[in-house]
Amino acid sequence: MTADKEKRRAISREAARRRRRVESEVFEDLSRLLPLQQSVRDHLDKPSVIRLTLSYIRMHTLLTGKTGTKAEASHKVKCGQVTDGQMVRHEFNGGCGEEEEKERYDADASEETNMYLRILEGFLMVLSTEGDMIYLSENVSKYMGLTQAELMGHNIFEFSHPCDHEELRNNLHVTAEEVWSGEKRDFVMRIKSALTHRGRSANLKSATWKVLHCQGRSKVCVAPSSVSCLLLTCQPLPLSHTLLSTQTFTSQHSMDMRFTYCDQRMTLLLGYSTEELLGRSIYDLCHTRDTNCLTKNHFNLCFKSQSVSGRYRMLVRGGGYVWVESHSAVIPNAHSSKSRPGANQPLCILCVTYVLSGVEEPSLQLSLDQTVHI
Repeated sequence: MTADKEKRRAISREAARRRRRVESEVFEDLSRLLPLQQSVRDHLDKPSVIRLTLSYIRMHTLLTGKTGTKAEASHKVKCGQVTDGQMVRHEFNGGCGEEEEKERYDADASEETNMYLRILEGFLMVLSTEGDMIYLSENVSKYMGLTQAELMGHNIFEFSHPCDHEELRNNLHVTAEEVWSGEKRDFVMRIKSALTHRGRSANLKSATWKVLHCQGRSKVCVAPSSVSCLLLTCQPLPLSHTLLSTQTFTSQHSMDMRFTYCDQRMTLLLGYSTEELLGRSIYDLCHTRDTNCLTKNHFNLCFKSQSVSGRYRMLVRGGGYVWVESHSAVIPNAHSSKSRPGANQPLCILCVTYVLSGVEEPSLQLSLDQTVHI
């Protein structure tokens, strides 16, 4: 009887070893198929392999389907290594050529994509309507301190600020009409960043919040079942702007958006003297139809510390208006702290405003503030 028990136990142990061996082989095969560097694949655990595999399958479905139409799905893309450049190639071409041509095209596409990402000064993100991060470009680590492999497959709500979740849900909600029209998305959110102020990577438990300006459109894929997602470009908002041109002016405001300082370029670009603007609200210079744009920017500043206004019209002294965009951040008020050293520094808003157009409708006066007194 004892011999039978030992025999059954030995058979059970051998069966368990065989299952583990087969399981390990399956995971090794899956890992080899992932379009990641060998050094990254070597450190993936089983849950990460499953997460990344599912994410790439969903991305494959999006890229091989027809986007924006109700046509049938395009033919399947041959399995293999997929880089950022290849993602662009598959999205626009949807197929593979001969091996030599494929390698040459991959190199060209990769170089072109890297150039676009450098110009963008941000990274690409594809979100499902449930908030899953289906895809992120490889350069995400440069801005967030977290690698592509660490983030893909996770849900954006795990990494975003709890106070931004409602706004995120509103942007992720896609109606049928929005899907087919490619409805635009433009919002600001806070996300965990493992980068320190000195540019070094820290532990995720010590992560800080980084403000991202997210812009993009809703997309749909029919291949053969409909899959909708958001394709976004994400740009971290810097605390200060050093690239200033002659078509740019800086200003400082109290927290209710009243001018406390404005540089001389405001006079050259819009005609107002810096003295007459002190104490006035920026809303007084905004086109009436664009006040909602400024209100949204102001709301983001109060709750998220940084924001981008989007394009709005600012009135010009003498008549007409110009299109502008303001990049803003909440900072300590250095001028007040000098008079009260040791006290808590009050906050103020620093704005860098880019003038995007010439004066339009110069003979039209929309406010008494535009009147030139002679």
